Amino acid sequence: MEKRQELYSGKAKSVYTTDDADKLILHFRNDTSAFDGKKIEQLERKGMVNNRFNAFIMEKLAEAGIATHFERLLSDQDSLVKRLDMIPVECVVRNIAAGSICKRLGVEEGIDLEPPTFEFFLKDDERGDPMINEYHIRSFGWAETEHVEKMKALTFEVNGILKQLFLQGNMLLVDYKLEFGLFKGEVLLGDEFTPDGCRLWDCDTREKLDKDRFRQDLGDVVESYELVGRRLGLAFDPVAQD
Repeated sequence: MEKRQELYSGKAKSVYTTDDADKLILHFRNDTSAFDGKKIEQLERKGMVNNRFNAFIMEKLAEAGIATHFERLLSDQDSLVKRLDMIPVECVVRNIAAGSICKRLGVEEGIDLEPPTFEFFLKDDERGDPMINEYHIRSFGWAETEHVEKMKALTFEVNGILKQLFLQGNMLLVDYKLEFGLFKGEVLLGDEFTPDGCRLWDCDTREKLDKDRFRQDLGDVVESYELVGRRLGLAFDPVAQD
């Protein structure tokens, strides 16, 4: 499967068409950005690590019955995925208070949230991905009511699966975001699940092992991503070219 035309280029990934109208190639670049693109760097091996990490998580979710767009790895930095009609809404679950919720609500970082919180954000970089609610989604036609309910249900299912998976590697799944799209009318999990889009802490020390290492200048960003993968049993061996 070969890349044809670049369809989209985001902060850390590029999307290409293929000869199959229903399939795309997701290319994970070494680009790393934070604060709506105000801080950008190139980190060696990051594209490969995130591509492999995402494939591992998507396969684990598929084994647990979660329908995703992921098809297979093509190379170290490329994956084949289904072409979705993406819903412009991010679904965020927070198991522990961290990041923007602490600033918005004035709460202390590290508070366990029981039950976990759920938030919607509009996927709009120019406006800083503003927080929205279900009424906004329905009023502006960003998603059908049945699709909103499905997205919420799937996000919480993913939470149950991945919290246990990361606990097996002695890690806490603090929070994460998911994006969804439609494939022939079915809601599927799309985009990616990597340490770029979630927070992961060591259970014992609460050391940050995710993109906060880049945001907060803690260093060893890619090394921490690799550590997370190894704790889950992921080996970063080269992918045979397709």
